[in-house]
Amino acid sequence: MSGFVEKPEPIQVPGLVHLHTGKVRELYQNEAGDLVMVASDRMSAYDWVLPTEIPDKGRVLTQLSLWWFDQLADLIPNHVLSTELPAGAPADWAGRTLVCKSLRMVPVECVARGYLTGSGLVEYNESRTVCGLALPEGLVDGSELPGPIFTPATKAAVGEHDENVSYEEVARQVGADTAARLRQATLAVYARGRDIARERGIILADTKFEFGFDGDDLVLADEVLTADSSRFWPADQWEPGRAQPSYDKQFVRDWLTSAESGWDRKSEQPPPALPQQVVDATRAKYVEAYERLTGLTWA
Repeated sequence: MSGFVEKPEPIQVPGLVHLHTGKVRELYQNEAGDLVMVASDRMSAYDWVLPTEIPDKGRVLTQLSLWWFDQLADLIPNHVLSTELPAGAPADWAGRTLVCKSLRMVPVECVARGYLTGSGLVEYNESRTVCGLALPEGLVDGSELPGPIFTPATKAAVGEHDENVSYEEVARQVGADTAARLRQATLAVYARGRDIARERGIILADTKFEFGFDGDDLVLADEVLTADSSRFWPADQWEPGRAQPSYDKQFVRDWLTSAESGWDRKSEQPPPALPQQVVDATRAKYVEAYERLTGLTWA
């Protein structure tokens, strides 16, 4: 069992139809048929949406995505139409709301990896492959790969786990042409993000994207290159052979699996509330990633 510890009730706004409550975002449709995405402060880990929120998290993710969309505009179009608040929306939606094109979404998590860690490391240790792609011997946790690789995954519902799949399986599901376009776009966006992050002293270890179609045009959707969708490591602390310090939710994962939390992630019991020091440290890391990447000060 997993999913929401406490599933929130969506806010009702005149003129908006609530479509979906995701792990982090609420999705609405306006009267023009556009999508309205609202990034909450919810935190997910180990396929659970936790009962404790991280203040400002939704705004940080939204503003960082907008910054990245600008950096990527010459590579691929994105789904953002406006950042204006819909009429009647609560003031708390400011800074965390995007009005977006309604796309035909591709049901694939498009993952790019430049370094070996996470589920990729688990598969590598078993078979020297990641998503069926053969890799050299001798790699360890945190090793840089010979080149970035496209390692797609299935999109899972809330409470379920994304599963890595082969490129061939993606081609079977969505067609060879779409699969090729997804791979090309994923690796191009990753390379741009990696190079920009590197200039700022950050390693972009891996990341995931979502794409949809606007007519025949492939469009970058959802969030992009945030601490929720990516592994960011401080370059000056990179040391292959161990878990790397990170700018993502690692504080949360570490506490949940510690003796202090008292939670057994293999059980069916929901995880406990986060202590204040973990909330504060996690918020600080999200803000630090935003500031280091953009060069802007978080207000």
